[in-house]
Amino acid sequence: MLEAGLHGYLVAVSLIVAIGAQNAFVLRQGLRAEHVGWVVLVCAVSDAVLIAAGVAGFDAAQAAVPWLGDAMRWGGVAFLLVYGALRFRAALRGGEALRPAAGASVPLGQVLATCLVLTWANPHVYLDTVVLMGSISAQYAPWQAVFAASAALGSLSFFAALGFGARLLAPVFARPTAWVWLEVGVGVTMWAIAAGLAFG
Repeated sequence: MLEAGLHGYLVAVSLIVAIGAQNAFVLRQGLRAEHVGWVVLVCAVSDAVLIAAGVAGFDAAQAAVPWLGDAMRWGGVAFLLVYGALRFRAALRGGEALRPAAGASVPLGQVLATCLVLTWANPHVYLDTVVLMGSISAQYAPWQAVFAASAALGSLSFFAALGFGARLLAPVFARPTAWVWLEVGVGVTMWAIAAGLAFG
């Protein structure tokens, strides 16, 4: 049981540590110090639901619907290309409007809607939390529930550290050029992931 819990936590953190659309959004909200708690909560709860689905046997559903994998793949490519383009456009507009102190506050509803789209429309979320976590959990029978709970805790702790810890970088991102480079970096990352999905 202890091994299942420890490995569930470590696997979850290792899978989500790479900067992706969801993580970049959490980081951005943390730097803006805007609705951070809600964003962290939405990401963590979403991961918990997906991990639970994976452990409960989502791989069986994928086997029953052969086109599900391709649909997720190409939908994800389109989503990542559009999101990357939006980040490049924001970078071209300059970082002045993106400074936490100067940018207009975004309503909570809009932030949560964006967070939900970035989470649930991202194919990597399903591949990591549902397919991979689900298959790994089978190794820890009959303690799959402990594995899933620990993985969900790992997700929560990571997003909390990313969102609230981003404030430590606030002095760096007080400079408009730093925001520009962040947006460019996120855009490049999104397009690279899209290329990997399309051609990999």
